[in-house]
Amino acid sequence: MKSRIIDKLYNRVNERGVVCVGLDTSLDYIPSFIKEGKSNKDAIVEFNRAIIDATFDVAACFKVQIAYYEALGIEGLEAYRDTLAYLREKGEIIIADIKRGDIAATATMYAKAHFEGDFEADFITLSPYMGMDSIEPYIPYIEGGDKGIFSLVRTSNKGAKDIEYIKTPAGRNVYDIVGEKVLNMGKEYMGECGYTPMGGVIGCTHIEEGAKIRETLKEMFFLIPGYGAQGGKAEDVAMYLNNGNGGVVNSSRGILLAYKNNGASEKDFVKCAREEVIRMRDEIRSACNR
Repeated sequence: MKSRIIDKLYNRVNERGVVCVGLDTSLDYIPSFIKEGKSNKDAIVEFNRAIIDATFDVAACFKVQIAYYEALGIEGLEAYRDTLAYLREKGEIIIADIKRGDIAATATMYAKAHFEGDFEADFITLSPYMGMDSIEPYIPYIEGGDKGIFSLVRTSNKGAKDIEYIKTPAGRNVYDIVGEKVLNMGKEYMGECGYTPMGGVIGCTHIEEGAKIRETLKEMFFLIPGYGAQGGKAEDVAMYLNNGNGGVVNSSRGILLAYKNNGASEKDFVKCAREEVIRMRDEIRSACNR
């Protein structure tokens, strides 16, 4: 079956731009007037809802990093659940950044946990470095047309060099082989937009091979971290897009902490977050049109 969810994401990028708002919400990001007199859960949910309301019409999607919520125990997971529920209520596209990477029955349970029920998302992130059988249990959900994945391929951290850049005897990088395998697994479920719902996490901080990766994985939709706080620039990001589409660019701290970065009042956190999304969107659009 053709993928509806990748077409939906592709169209959102056309309509709203490439920005993916990262809700990697730490308690110390939240203005004190929100936290005052509230539980951690209620403060996080109120902050997240305000960010969502301020940015949804200028962002393609939202990425929620589960670790920030798991770190707070049950209360944090309730905030995670309620944040996802609010995004679904508003019709927004959710990427759950969970980076699971296990096999067989365990992976089947991860798929059920994050494609159904309280923690349901549209896309989830996976690590394929145990092998392609760590991805296979998610395929039944992808076959339905309404779910997708972003698999780690070539990441933005310095440690990517430790494994992802290892050369095979044929002279190819490990990440080249991983990307090719994930792409080929997804081709059966291609969307009308020409991309598969089995996307790749491709960091923008290693720009020297950017053009080659985009050409080699031309039918793979990218989740692109590394912009802003990690050093990636708009012109770096543009290398990984196709005419301004074919990927979404995540920013978390840059958006959530825009009010602090700008020296603004806590009361202006919503205004500053929206302005940062628009600034980022327009900067990347401009770089793509050069």
